Amino acid sequence: MDTKGRILIADDEVNARTALVELLREEGYSVESAADGFKALGKLADFAPHVVLTDLKMPGMDGIQLLSKVREHDAGTAVIVMTAFGAVETAVGAMRAGARDYLTKPINVGELSIVLQREMEQVHLRAEAGLLRARLAERYKFENIVGNAAPMQEIFKIVAQIAAARASVLLTGESGTGKELIAAAIHERSPRSKGPFVKLHCAALAESLLESELFGHERGAFTGAQARRDGRFFQANGGTLFLDEIGEISQAVQVKLLRFLQERQFERVGGNDTINVDVRIIAATNRDLTQMVADGKFREDLYYRLNVINLEMPPLRSRPSDVPLLAMHFLRKYAAENGKQIGGFSTEALERLTGYRWPGNVRELENVVERAVVLTSSGDITGADLPPNLVPTKDRGGIQIPGATLDQIERYAITKTLESTGGSTGAAAEILNISVRKIQYKLHEYQGGPKPAAEVGGRS
Repeated sequence: MDTKGRILIADDEVNARTALVELLREEGYSVESAADGFKALGKLADFAPHVVLTDLKMPGMDGIQLLSKVREHDAGTAVIVMTAFGAVETAVGAMRAGARDYLTKPINVGELSIVLQREMEQVHLRAEAGLLRARLAERYKFENIVGNAAPMQEIFKIVAQIAAARASVLLTGESGTGKELIAAAIHERSPRSKGPFVKLHCAALAESLLESELFGHERGAFTGAQARRDGRFFQANGGTLFLDEIGEISQAVQVKLLRFLQERQFERVGGNDTINVDVRIIAATNRDLTQMVADGKFREDLYYRLNVINLEMPPLRSRPSDVPLLAMHFLRKYAAENGKQIGGFSTEALERLTGYRWPGNVRELENVVERAVVLTSSGDITGADLPPNLVPTKDRGGIQIPGATLDQIERYAITKTLESTGGSTGAAAEILNISVRKIQYKLHEYQGGPKPAAEVGGRS
């Protein structure tokens, strides 16, 4: 039978222990109990509790000693200590020894429910994180990151060289170029690969929330902080923290981040205890941080701390030979997700894909292919399955503004207007506000034939 989680209660007071067992079982937990620390230890292996709820004062083995043994057995098991009112200093000592939280007796049922719910959420997150790490390791293998062009091969070479280091990495380049993929690849090739790969999009949070998200907060640190919460730095201990859009963080958060990079320690919001963690920082931005430093919007010392190793991600337009490879990679992925049998791309579709400049880079290409896979009703992706804006430069008459001459722009306007009027020079002349003779003159010029006699009078 499914339960909300497994709780082991260690308390030498029979009435208190029995009441807790009944209460938690009614709430849907699987519960075991023990009258002292030694008996609790005996149940760890078979019961494998998610949470150990222990009294601090017990004969033989007290709560602090039990805490130490539980952490030796399984560091992932959360320990919550219970202590008599007025013995808060002892409880704080237990927190420093590794307890997840403390509760004062008599136990407040509502507070207990909140604490246990939070811990069980962490249990589920850790389980999901384990699965995600396994999937991540498979997804971010170098052979799964598509790129045969010289710029990407150079990126792969540098990643292999820097993966084992602890130095901070700054990934720069346009949006959609795959900075997160490369950050994860660095992590997966590093000695930290068995640790967590934690991501945070800095631009998505307000300053106050970002600080709490990074460093965590203590219970009561601000309105709504009902329980202590670990931040991303704590969660990434032993692994890598990827800070996307680092150029968006405020000056106040920049100061705290700089301090961590210098000292490898921090305090939770509203807390005084200094926390030391082993975390490698990989940051990314599509902004020009050197210009931001010059403008006084980004700290120069933080910039140099982050930019120990810089990787500039190439835009997709600089590696057009990778477009067909990426397109096939995404086609296979989304065809499998949608249960479709699709062989590939038609010649027209490939021409449109390879001729487009991809301002949104790889992310835009992926979205286009996913859309095509969903919409297509044939065995191949055709030009009709692609968005109408996906027109190669050559199909636009070579027109790029700026970049085209006035003669090129004039030719484009005349030929495209004639197409829209079905070849009617009269209608085209009316639309362009020029004479029919001028259109005829220009058409002969484009075809390399003899020019008609020079026009006299009329519109020019």
